[in-house]
Amino acid sequence: MSYTIGVPRETYPGERLVSLTPEVVGRLSKSGASVRVERGAGDTAFHSDADYEAEGASIVDRNGAFGCDIVTKVRPPSTEEIGLLHAGSVLVGFLSPLDEPEICKALADQGVTALSMELVPRISRAQKMDALSALSGIAGYKAVLVAANLLPKFFPLLTTAAGTVRPANVLVLGAGVAGLQAIATARRLGARVSAYDIREVVREEIQSLGATFVELEIAMDEMQDSGGYAKALMAEKAQQQTKLLVPFIGKSDVVVTTALIPGRPAPLLITREAVEAMKPGSVVIDMAAPNGGNCELTRPGETVVHGGVSIVGSTNLPAGMPVHASQLYARTVLAILQDFTSEAGFSPNFEDEVFAGACVSHDGNVVHERVKALLQS
Repeated sequence: MSYTIGVPRETYPGERLVSLTPEVVGRLSKSGASVRVERGAGDTAFHSDADYEAEGASIVDRNGAFGCDIVTKVRPPSTEEIGLLHAGSVLVGFLSPLDEPEICKALADQGVTALSMELVPRISRAQKMDALSALSGIAGYKAVLVAANLLPKFFPLLTTAAGTVRPANVLVLGAGVAGLQAIATARRLGARVSAYDIREVVREEIQSLGATFVELEIAMDEMQDSGGYAKALMAEKAQQQTKLLVPFIGKSDVVVTTALIPGRPAPLLITREAVEAMKPGSVVIDMAAPNGGNCELTRPGETVVHGGVSIVGSTNLPAGMPVHASQLYARTVLAILQDFTSEAGFSPNFEDEVFAGACVSHDGNVVHERVKALLQS
């Protein structure tokens, strides 16, 4: 028995990724799936309809893509798109369950089994399914390139006949996947890099990349949760932290912020005072802009110039690298599909830690406890 997988074209403004690439479609086709790709779905990621057809896919209209047994997406579905899904179907993609839990409720009401890529547990077995880490690495890389392009200075040390050019000072706030990739990229470009994180456990990772670990005189205790994310600081410590960061921010040419806590507004790290301590021409890349931003002056989706300092509130840095972003994302989706499908189709398994952690709706109900709690509150 063959089952169908649909790949709709992403319609969210500025989104250029596609959920499955021709390479992954070919592997799914060989495993017995019938893949149906909406016409033009891969265009913005530089994959033509012909590329998909060469790997065994059928090119269909929008209804054809959403009418499949399993539908894969990048962005959370709109109300219109949820209406195109049929009861009993499966949706795999980013769903913003902790920020927009009502999407999960709408999917449950539609009778859809939905797996949220954001909620894949951070355990060893699920690393191949960790779409957040895959795209965070790309975002960290791209953030530094954007900063280097905006900064009116060289990143590396240069010795020329006209004199020596000193390297740029780059500060990275938050040393998760995005932050570590930002550190590595800035170092490869020749900058002098320092980094700060409230988790003492990442000190060695920061130093192993050739960056200096910034120490603040503030007691942190255990600041990492079971999922590897930084915990929220108490209000008093958070205020103390922002004050202590001001001199480090002030002497930086570039600051890249990456601090996010799932389901909460981004923590404030850069105050107006800190921005005003920076030299004109300096750059702040706020990777937490989708959740409000780590900088007090950030406007999501915009670049603000304050006192000559550019504050970039990019909300989708991976979209600037759609080829590799789509490639890595598609492989994480493939890993999910391989674990929970057979020749007969999709096989829900709530005894499986990964499935139970990622599944938000099933059989007409919201089944994820944290999402249910958010809906009730």
